[in-house]
Amino acid sequence: MTSIRQLRYFVEIAECGSFSAAAERLYIAQSALSRQIKELEQQLGTTLFERTARLPRLTPAGQAFLQRARRLLADLAQAERMTRDIGEGLQGSLRLNHSSTVPLTGPLLARLGGYLRDNPGVSLEIAQQSSEAQLEDIADGRLDLGLLRLPVLRQHEGVVLHTLFSEPLLLAVAAGHPLADAPEVKLEQLRVERFVSIPHRDRGGLSYLSASLCMDAGFFPRAAQVLSRKTTQLQLIQAGFGVALLPACMREIAPASVSFVALEGGCESTVALACRRDAGQMVRQFVTAMRA
Repeated sequence: MTSIRQLRYFVEIAECGSFSAAAERLYIAQSALSRQIKELEQQLGTTLFERTARLPRLTPAGQAFLQRARRLLADLAQAERMTRDIGEGLQGSLRLNHSSTVPLTGPLLARLGGYLRDNPGVSLEIAQQSSEAQLEDIADGRLDLGLLRLPVLRQHEGVVLHTLFSEPLLLAVAAGHPLADAPEVKLEQLRVERFVSIPHRDRGGLSYLSASLCMDAGFFPRAAQVLSRKTTQLQLIQAGFGVALLPACMREIAPASVSFVALEGGCESTVALACRRDAGQMVRQFVTAMRA
């Protein structure tokens, strides 16, 4: 079988125009170079060079073989570069999902854009998914990265969470709500309000955090007639079905008829980036860039 070395030797001779010049450029003895070409010709069953008293000249078979040999070597070089780039985290595709309460807006979107500009060989496949499903898919290898809100109740072996940032929690109400124009509200004032998002006993995230804050204030949030853990809760708030505690970033995607009011004393929610503990270089590089 023809070796990569023989292909390179053959192309070098063809481009240099002589065995001696090619041997000099390849840093090998001319006799060894001639032997490799003779073996190549025997394997192919045809002569590639006409040996003359002056300079070797490609035969018709040699000319045809030269085009293919150059193409093969170019493809090999490209494959080697691609492999190195992927190994160094410079080229490939990453699967990234985010929860509905972590919209890709503001500083988060800016970080994503900066990473992609710095790594033009990397592409992202992005979808929306609950925090619990993200962690499960990451643990099973179906997903590379997940953006979610803490806390998470179910830990998965081999999955690590990297804290990215915290942001204020705000009260979201319909524009006509009595609290819509208040400079700030106390959590205790929400005892009589109905919430469009109530936590599931086995799930963490924003709804769990909201309920925990309400319980610290002495009450459990009352459920509205219509509930949602997704971004549709903005539409429910807009329609007057109830209120919710939402992160400040949700203002960027909220309808104009939803008002956001500060909470007295300040309450915060934390966003984390999840990945496998044994993730490859490309994932680790992405985590580093997002945490920078």
